[in-house]
Amino acid sequence: MRLRQLVLVTKEIDSLADQICELFELKISFRDPELIHFGLENRMIPVGDTFIEIVSPVQENTTAERFLIKRNGPGGYMVIVDVDDIENEKRRVENENLKIIWHENRNVNGINAQALHLHPKQVGGAILSLDSMVPDSAWLWAGTNWQKDINQSLVENLIGVVLQSHQPKKLCANWEIALGKKRAIGRDELLIDLEKSKVKFIQEDDARGEGINAFILSTRKSDEIHKRAEEKGVIENNIIKLGGINFILSKTNNT
Repeated sequence: MRLRQLVLVTKEIDSLADQICELFELKISFRDPELIHFGLENRMIPVGDTFIEIVSPVQENTTAERFLIKRNGPGGYMVIVDVDDIENEKRRVENENLKIIWHENRNVNGINAQALHLHPKQVGGAILSLDSMVPDSAWLWAGTNWQKDINQSLVENLIGVVLQSHQPKKLCANWEIALGKKRAIGRDELLIDLEKSKVKFIQEDDARGEGINAFILSTRKSDEIHKRAEEKGVIENNIIKLGGINFILSKTNNT
């Protein structure tokens, strides 16, 4: 089970996509026409074999539009986790009495893509989706040719997400059930470890309420990225901020 995709929602989709791509030297690889089902348009941006997705409402009375009103602006919207066995996960969450609000099952060009969206009121913090691809090298939500657009010159992968709440321990307990994973023991931080990634829980540090606080990206060039962010005016208190989200840089070894 691994973090594969994090989703931002905004009304300024092209502006935000351009800012993210320019800062981190990334590229938009896909726009999914199927999202009109949810009243949305999107932009998919690969970060290695993980993805930043930006969505924007194009119809009235969508869940995304209500989110923008509730959190008073753009911000983190969904957390998508790649699972090994979608049928086992489906049975597990049903046994935990978690409601699946959407089950996507899409077949394109020999790829089977499935997604289970869990009820956000039961999980909290964000819409959590458990997804699976066959073959597992695919990621259909980014189309079938996204590998050509990968650029890891500055950032390598999404490796974590930070959720904030006025009751972070309670939120973590909800996610333990939703993910079927126990929190890390003996750590200073409140978090759930996944393969090559983590979900971290902190005390709410702004007035926006419970939700996604930050995306964590791995990089060997954090100093260069911070300099670029300063030049573009997207740093506040030494933290990169774009689209209502903090972007935390995690240094990887240069070897």
